[in-house]
Amino acid sequence: MDSVTLSLGLLLPWALGVAALLAARDAARPLAAPGEITWLLGAGYLAGALLLTFWMRALSLAGVRFGAAAIALPLLAVAGALLILAWRRGGGARSIGAMREAFAPPAVTGLARAFWWGLLAWIALRFALLALEVASRPLFPWEAWIGWATKARVWFEFGRITEFVGAREWFAATGNAWFDASPANPATLPLLQVWASIALGNWDDALMNWPWWQIAVALTLAVYGGLRRLGATSLEALVGAYFVASLPLANAHVALAGYADLPLAAYFAVAVLAFLQWAGTRTLRDAALAACFAAACPLIKIVGAVWLLALLPGVTVALAPRQGRKLVAIALGVIAAALVVLAQTSFVVAGHPLHLDFAPAWTSFSDSLFLLGNWNLLWYGVIGAALLAWRQSLTPPLLPLAAIVATGLFLVSILLFFPGSAQWLADAPGVDRAMLHLAPVLVVFMVLAFRAFDARWTAAHPLPIAPDAASATAATQR
Repeated sequence: MDSVTLSLGLLLPWALGVAALLAARDAARPLAAPGEITWLLGAGYLAGALLLTFWMRALSLAGVRFGAAAIALPLLAVAGALLILAWRRGGGARSIGAMREAFAPPAVTGLARAFWWGLLAWIALRFALLALEVASRPLFPWEAWIGWATKARVWFEFGRITEFVGAREWFAATGNAWFDASPANPATLPLLQVWASIALGNWDDALMNWPWWQIAVALTLAVYGGLRRLGATSLEALVGAYFVASLPLANAHVALAGYADLPLAAYFAVAVLAFLQWAGTRTLRDAALAACFAAACPLIKIVGAVWLLALLPGVTVALAPRQGRKLVAIALGVIAAALVVLAQTSFVVAGHPLHLDFAPAWTSFSDSLFLLGNWNLLWYGVIGAALLAWRQSLTPPLLPLAAIVATGLFLVSILLFFPGSAQWLADAPGVDRAMLHLAPVLVVFMVLAFRAFDARWTAAHPLPIAPDAASATAATQR
């Protein structure tokens, strides 16, 4: 019975988020459009998880104790109302037909079809194995249980959000204050753990981590759907989803759940995908959706506010490609020069000195990217795509994404050259975890860059037309 209630509880944010996106979407955009349903399922969970935690915050402010009925019943009513609204706006029968069409097998044949189904089966197997890990492994990572799950345990027991403070404030506190290693961490992820425990009916430091598995699944669905919406074929989009689902470091953050890095990567990637959709449509709905997912990043991890800076160059070049491209290049150059100058002083950022590392760990860094098992072939693919499609990266529609990637890599390079920046850029003394925040966006860039290169190559080297086909074409033109 506990497993049933837990499953239903974990499906609540998914239903709520999908209903919200369905009700807010443009009714003129067909549900059967490539990738639309998959995008709604992926982005829907991330939206629903955020809405769930907003409601839990509201209950805590109102003095209402957390409970299954207090949390679930109002949200189920809201989800039902939103689904009815979406049904009326989109036409119920047409919506069902569109969903059948959207889930039809891909229009590929032969070896490509076998490859598509093989990749899909591998992704399903990967998530099945990760599910076994999540279901059986108790809370293990160090930072997870000294800076995040501490809040979840206290809030579950008290049935509300209580204040967490630093060591100095805790020693001086006279009220009901609590202390852990990271009291300033946002409440979103601990609240998801609280809800999982409430749905289960008791505290369980293994089963409360199911949201990390759900986030990984949602990210994979969103990447596939987002790539399809941006024009990628079903096979190209599935390759992108495969890369996201197979990143070893991302898989480790699911199996060893509790860190905020994978959730931040998911919200940032979905924000970028929504932004790229807006760059093509320029509709208010797409802009609002991109802004909402971008604004969610600091609610997952404080460093999410820094990653929002990576979106600004993309917006700039999307609005003004020629002038924006020059402006972004100048801005990055000025920032790099300013950092070098400030490094010669006693400049301090968030309590940490900003000094250059004159002996960066190049060997360890290159080994991590290209030789060790953290990233598989991701960096080979990204570099290859950038070299092949460098011309297309300088012009729309690939330019905004290229600007975001370049800025993201620039931010990560700051962490490498300025070790003191670790606490305000990655919240940890490691480049790999900062790279994880950007990794799904790099996958999207890799797929779209290879696609842009293929389109240019095909246009420059058209296949010869057989004589019979050429005669038929000429007769038709006459």
